[in-house]
Amino acid sequence: MRYPRFFFLILLSLVTISAFGQEFDCQVNLNYDQLEGNSYSYLTELEDQIEEYINDFQWTELQYAEQEQINCQIQLIIESGNSNFDFASRMIISARRPIFNTVTETNSIILSDETWQFNYPEGKTLIHDELQFENLTGTLDFFMNIILGYDFDSFSDLGGTQYYQKARNIVDLAQTTSAAGWTRAANNRRNRFNLVADLLSPTYEPLRTAYYSYHRLGLDQFTNDPKKARQEIIDAITLIRDTKRRVTSNYLFDIFFDTKSREIAGVFGEADASVKRQAYNLLLETDQGHLSDYSGLQN
Repeated sequence: MRYPRFFFLILLSLVTISAFGQEFDCQVNLNYDQLEGNSYSYLTELEDQIEEYINDFQWTELQYAEQEQINCQIQLIIESGNSNFDFASRMIISARRPIFNTVTETNSIILSDETWQFNYPEGKTLIHDELQFENLTGTLDFFMNIILGYDFDSFSDLGGTQYYQKARNIVDLAQTTSAAGWTRAANNRRNRFNLVADLLSPTYEPLRTAYYSYHRLGLDQFTNDPKKARQEIIDAITLIRDTKRRVTSNYLFDIFFDTKSREIAGVFGEADASVKRQAYNLLLETDQGHLSDYSGLQN
């Protein structure tokens, strides 16, 4: 049986009743140390503005209690700027979701973006506008919908589709601009255009189904039945392996294992020797980029 996020949140809220609010509790860390001169000190305001822009907006039609909010972090490194207040930056984004029957959380996604360019003069106000594209707010909107998509995918099979579609709408609007990262680039598969195109492609639906199984049938059931939960996770990784064999881009697979490799190693760390070996052999074939994380499973 598959459980959408809404019913999972109801179960959590039975424990604690609190005021309802928005979906995100996002913290932003902004670094502009690479910029020279004193004229950029006002950028400290951008950190608070981004947090308010994300945390005070209602991104879905659901009401979230405080303990249900999606915890996320944005590390924003501004690398260059000019007299027209155009900035080039990179950012690392991560988000977490709770594990059922525990007080712990799991990273639902960790990803980076190397090509965020935006204009931010002193005194600028960040405004939500779904009909017009602006690269500062548009990029934030894009990634918040990607996070929502991953979050909902972890609670129900393909549950995040509507949020990926919203992200694609932003990509479509961005085609009227020349900003980096929004077009299909033959020399750079790892951009926003291709990220959401892959997430909405039927080719990658088995990966999204495996993502659901990994979380809802694996991690969320681990406290009740670790043996069964580990088998569900092995089945999910097997599906990921089989899907990876049939496609040409590893982008979504790399995002998954960049996010999950250490957690997977921990899940199988206390397993029986035969299960450890099974997991290691599967990961040896599927995720060679993180073999150092899995080395302990060889014992």
